[in-house]
Amino acid sequence: MAIDPDKLLALRFPEIRHSYDARTCILYALGLGAGIDPLDENQLKYVDETKLQAVPTMANILAYPGFWMRDLDTGIDWVRVVHGEHSTRLHRPLPTSGTIVGRSRIVDLIDKGEGRGALVYVERTIHDADSDALIATLRQTVFCRGDGGFGGRAGPTPTPHPTPERPADVTIEMPTHPQLALIYRLSGDENPLHCDPATARKAGFDRPILHGLATFGIAGNALVAACCDHDPERYLAIGGRFSAPVFPGETISVEIWHEAAGRAAYRARVSARDVNVISNGWFEYTPQE
Repeated sequence: MAIDPDKLLALRFPEIRHSYDARTCILYALGLGAGIDPLDENQLKYVDETKLQAVPTMANILAYPGFWMRDLDTGIDWVRVVHGEHSTRLHRPLPTSGTIVGRSRIVDLIDKGEGRGALVYVERTIHDADSDALIATLRQTVFCRGDGGFGGRAGPTPTPHPTPERPADVTIEMPTHPQLALIYRLSGDENPLHCDPATARKAGFDRPILHGLATFGIAGNALVAACCDHDPERYLAIGGRFSAPVFPGETISVEIWHEAAGRAAYRARVSARDVNVISNGWFEYTPQE
């Protein structure tokens, strides 16, 4: 099958209703490495139910629509898709428990041409189930490597956030541990690429890789620490472009540039391999009064 742009833009996603509690919050935080330093109070508040705060990027796992590229009638060659870009915006602090509703839709398509793939832009909004109040907006760019040449619009595409050419203002080192992907997958993404060595080798890796959204959440925690004095309620939004995988056990260096009040640029790297894992990153937050 090939992509039918009219059909794909009209695709109906099932509405997802999701109830979660403190255990959901704690498991997600553990999947980002919270508690690696068991004496760090700034980490323990994400895993101790007596003083619990939700990690802001946990919105990414709530009302998750599953592997919709495979499970719905999309025409996408789902075997060859990769997660290109992602952003998460909170419209209010994320509660530590509740019932929410997720609504997903495809908002745009770009045809890069035969042999060059396609870009599918997806938006998911998360609402309180009782009031329908908007809690979060998530945007994802899916790079469909096997689906170019369907006759769709060739552009333009959004300009990525520029990375400053000067040295970073601050760098936060975020260690991970070898079991991290095994924990993160319990929050909903059970792709065997992250746990099965044989699957990882078939994909071209010598061992399982960390989930991209786990790397994204780890970067978010570093930014909250550096820009928000560890206060997750000051987080507003984060975005970035995935550029390479992380292997569990590696240390992620998050380089941060202060751009203006309430706005920063960032890049996530694995310095030991001299590779960028998130590029063109941006972060918005409430400035200190």
